[in-house]
Amino acid sequence: MSKAPLMPMATAVWLVENTSLTFKQIADFCKLHEVEVQGIADGEVAKGIVGYNPIISGQLTQEEIKLSSLDEGRSLNIIDEEVEVKNSHNKIKKYIPLSKRQDKPDSALWLLKNHSILKDSQIAKLVGITKNSVSSIRSKSYWNYNSLNAKDPVAMGLFSQKDLLSAIDRAERRIKREKKDKEKMNLSNKN
Repeated sequence: MSKAPLMPMATAVWLVENTSLTFKQIADFCKLHEVEVQGIADGEVAKGIVGYNPIISGQLTQEEIKLSSLDEGRSLNIIDEEVEVKNSHNKIKKYIPLSKRQDKPDSALWLLKNHSILKDSQIAKLVGITKNSVSSIRSKSYWNYNSLNAKDPVAMGLFSQKDLLSAIDRAERRIKREKKDKEKMNLSNKN
């Protein structure tokens, strides 16, 4: 069985609006019923759906559309390569339920106690709270400091062990760099 394109209804809308393909060709390609495609063309189906260009997504080529437009009996052939959906892991924020949000300051406290070499900005990024919150937890001036309970963020699933080790590694490199810079300054001041 051949694959349907990503977002078949939106793809059908785009093909109806931008090509001279038959309703049957579009229906077969998008795995829709021919009557649905007719409804799209009449404006009765898919109201408010924005057309999705299958050429931009790499599922069709302009040449494929042209060949099928010239021969009404020819089916459109989807490009059957795996469509790579980019997932920039760092940029996608995971939703944290309300019941778990108190875990963030608790996790920040745990990191401050167990990995004090981490900068406030690193902790804030890992845990998902503001740098000001981390600073106030560090200085014990956080509004709810007395209620905080240090909890391991990796065990609670706020981020992975790999993320933590990476942050610790960066912090250790920063400390070594600062130590070298300080030694250089001391040597240059003695000369």
